[in-house]
Amino acid sequence: MPGGVNSPVRAFRAVGGEPVFIARGEGAWLVDADGNRYLDLVGAWGPLILGHAHPAVVDAVRRQAGLGTAYGAPTEQETELAELLVECVPSVEMVRLVNSGTEAAMSAVRLARAATGRDVLVKFAGGYHGHADGLLADAGSGVATLGIPGSPGVPAAVAALCATLPYNDVAAVEAFFVEHGGDVAAVIVEPVAGNMGVVPGTEAFLTALRHACTEHGAVLIFDEVITGFRLGLGGAQAVVGIAPDLTLLGKVIGGGLPMAAYGGRADLMAMVAPSGPVYQAGTLSGNPLAVAAGLATLRELMSAAPYPPLERAAARVEAVLAAAAPRVFVNRAGSMLTPFIQAGPVQDYASARRSDTEAYARLFHSLLEAGVYAPPSQFEAWFLSAAVGEPELGELEARIAAGLEQATNV
Repeated sequence: MPGGVNSPVRAFRAVGGEPVFIARGEGAWLVDADGNRYLDLVGAWGPLILGHAHPAVVDAVRRQAGLGTAYGAPTEQETELAELLVECVPSVEMVRLVNSGTEAAMSAVRLARAATGRDVLVKFAGGYHGHADGLLADAGSGVATLGIPGSPGVPAAVAALCATLPYNDVAAVEAFFVEHGGDVAAVIVEPVAGNMGVVPGTEAFLTALRHACTEHGAVLIFDEVITGFRLGLGGAQAVVGIAPDLTLLGKVIGGGLPMAAYGGRADLMAMVAPSGPVYQAGTLSGNPLAVAAGLATLRELMSAAPYPPLERAAARVEAVLAAAAPRVFVNRAGSMLTPFIQAGPVQDYASARRSDTEAYARLFHSLLEAGVYAPPSQFEAWFLSAAVGEPELGELEARIAAGLEQATNV
């Protein structure tokens, strides 16, 4: 495997040392191949909002596996999941299930270009929307972690169709649309960025995007692959009260199995084949195992109401980080947060990039030594799960404090 891993950030290149190989997960805990236990703040990069091996999810997957793992035909369960997504996410009237966030983003952009007859896509520096050609310029996440601007292999002509603006910069958005608004097919944005570290979009910024897209006939795409069902049942859009035209979902909706979705206005989604001419397909789209895990997860979120305790737990972790080290500036949105090793504030990719990545690497290894598994990159979000109860939270606070004390010059 290239670099010994199947996704770059897992290789620990940004923090040094050898990656931890995981044997199993139990609630709030990870157990590595040597038997070491860690309180988990990665959560499989966001999907495991209920924690590892939640009984309802495990039972649902086990039952479905006994009935078959794939059919290549419609199922009642995928329709139930689609109905739940439409019920919960305010702007979604119709939805298509796919297999990854990359596939959802790629498909939504294609749909927006077909609907508008335009080619230009606007994205924002530090926003990561998967690894499709044309979306990697100035991307966050693993691209930022590795310190590269994009990727070889992307044709210049494809990259030229993507305009990259600074995140949270209303003036830049307004100026670009004055000059190029008639060419813009879509704007794609994380309403709360999670791939340059956690950076919430301001109300003024997101409102300006909605206004510009409406005025110029462009499609507004909210990438809620991370924030969907993480910040609440309606995602970030329900929190900020701004409706996009299309929404990308992923991570939580698959319950830890590979699944994502794109959806939105019915008139746009009706253009997707076989209803319309915009082609998109997938052998494992709506895979029964992923659908079973997703349904179990969403039903648990709807019945258990974990969001207020998640908010309180994340606020306590934020407080420990902020109080223990004067050079740590913490951004948080619900149960996702990032401690940036700098004085702050962090409101865009440029300010995030000023963080002391060597100091973060020291902090990461100190936390690992203290039994806390944090993301091995300054530019990734930390995630809490509902499996972090009061005993685990007290333990987590103590271990983070110990890790901060051991990490010199943070």
